[in-house]
Amino acid sequence: MSPTNAVLDNYYIGVDVGTGSARAAILTPQGEIVASATHDTKTWRSHRNSGIFEQSTADIWGKIAACVKEVLHQSNVPPHQVMGVGFTATCSLAVVDMDGKSISVSEDEEIGGNGERNIILWADHRAEEEANLINSTGSEVLKFVGGTMSLEMEIPKILWLKKHMPTDKFARCQFFDLPDYLTYRATASPARSNCSLVCKTSYVPPGATEASNGFDRSFLSRIGLEEFVDDTSRIGGTSNSPDGPTTGGIVLTAGLPVGRGLTKEAASDLGLMEGTPVGSGVIDAYAGWIGTVAARYRAGEEENAELSGHPSIQESTQRLAAVAEFVINSHPACGALQEKARQEGTNVYSVLATELQRLRSEASRDGFEESLTGLTKDIHMYPDFHGNRSPLADPRMRGSITGLALDSSLADLALRFNVTLEAIALQTRQIVDQMNSHGHNIKSIYMSGSQAKNIPLMQLIADVCSLPVILPHSPSAAVVVGAAMLGRFAAEVTGIHAKEVAGEDLFQNQSKVDEVSSAEKERLWEIMVEMTQAGRKIEPAANPRDKRLLEAKYQIFLESIKTQQRWREIMEQAANTN
Repeated sequence: MSPTNAVLDNYYIGVDVGTGSARAAILTPQGEIVASATHDTKTWRSHRNSGIFEQSTADIWGKIAACVKEVLHQSNVPPHQVMGVGFTATCSLAVVDMDGKSISVSEDEEIGGNGERNIILWADHRAEEEANLINSTGSEVLKFVGGTMSLEMEIPKILWLKKHMPTDKFARCQFFDLPDYLTYRATASPARSNCSLVCKTSYVPPGATEASNGFDRSFLSRIGLEEFVDDTSRIGGTSNSPDGPTTGGIVLTAGLPVGRGLTKEAASDLGLMEGTPVGSGVIDAYAGWIGTVAARYRAGEEENAELSGHPSIQESTQRLAAVAEFVINSHPACGALQEKARQEGTNVYSVLATELQRLRSEASRDGFEESLTGLTKDIHMYPDFHGNRSPLADPRMRGSITGLALDSSLADLALRFNVTLEAIALQTRQIVDQMNSHGHNIKSIYMSGSQAKNIPLMQLIADVCSLPVILPHSPSAAVVVGAAMLGRFAAEVTGIHAKEVAGEDLFQNQSKVDEVSSAEKERLWEIMVEMTQAGRKIEPAANPRDKRLLEAKYQIFLESIKTQQRWREIMEQAANTN
């Protein structure tokens, strides 16, 4: 679409805050991306603790503002034609005071003071002791997070802050999962999203069980967060009580309009109109699902659609990028790889792919064509260099590579890169197998993220898991597309119910939220279908030899987990024996 046609239609903006950058995109009602922009965000590490990752809401909001203004300029779309905005972000913990001012979470600043570093990034592992305490309770709450609460979730981090912050300073803190902070910053409404509360903050939605009614009072008290037993306003949601629910704030399902839309200040920051509807946010992985799962895909000459009712999982490739970067940067041939990529005017992944094809050709002879799986059949990797979130929920797991040679060449780096891809595919199968063993029947995998453009990798995942892989039209944009869908849903719900509120917040109480959510729930699915462009389906296609090799590698992968756990136990016994 040319910029000169932009004024003829309505548009929607999606904002996605990832681990290292903020992105905005402006979309048509048909899901076409008219313009997009990305700006890097800042992350602080600690020289004392490699598990510390901190960010800043001021930095992130500034980068969001720059991105939104840039896409408006690129597209020539006037602000009044932007009908809705949606936000998604990592599941990081943002901390502000009751006026929305930054509260530092960093020991490199005055913790609890008004420092810049007020986000504990999702990957931060400072709260291991607190997570162990929580998991030792055996609370019913844990059943809703797979039986074990990860130290990357928000409740362990909040408990860590309570232990390390002066009492009076902790008492003035509000705690937000980052997607909810962004809608708070945009609208001044403290309403939380069902997605963030349930997935990361131990919230059990009313109706999930006969006894559930939000936060579990006994659980909060038992782990040492008794200040939230009778008033959950600083963390959102409600808590259960023998006398009924304690009101702590409204909880919105995905895309429902937040507050009265953009405040005057936020609208000025973003270059948009005051009152523009803002959809309740979701965590980035879920936005990727929203922007992918309704994808039509091309298989042969047919165009098909995958909709609800077909069990599937959605996977982001963010984890792969982090592991692959570590493997590349820690290899002696990294410098040579980067220089070769510079000379050829390409990226390191293209150079590695070319090198792997060269090695395949050298290993193929007398009519036998070697595969990449065959090239690395004697090299095995376990990829959890930063602990395991799923399916083990064990932050102490560490990465390993078996089968190394005295080889510092580019060829060796290419082989290690390939085995890294294999390890991620094998771990994906482990997650699928775990889900299937607990009553699910996974039939397809939906991928999003930049590495979803790596077709050999997608083929490898399909082969390892023996499942089709569905790729969105724009793999690296699926998350921001999902966010824009939330913005459109908010705009439409606001339009339908505008006359009911006459300038006030649409949702004055939770009963109204539940009423509107139930009435409009099908519309979000319809928007997903309308805005998800045709993608691609990759079927499993491994030959019999590769199937045998990949199955053997999977058994070794599972064995390596048990071996690492057994070795850890042996060393702990030795260390603790007098």
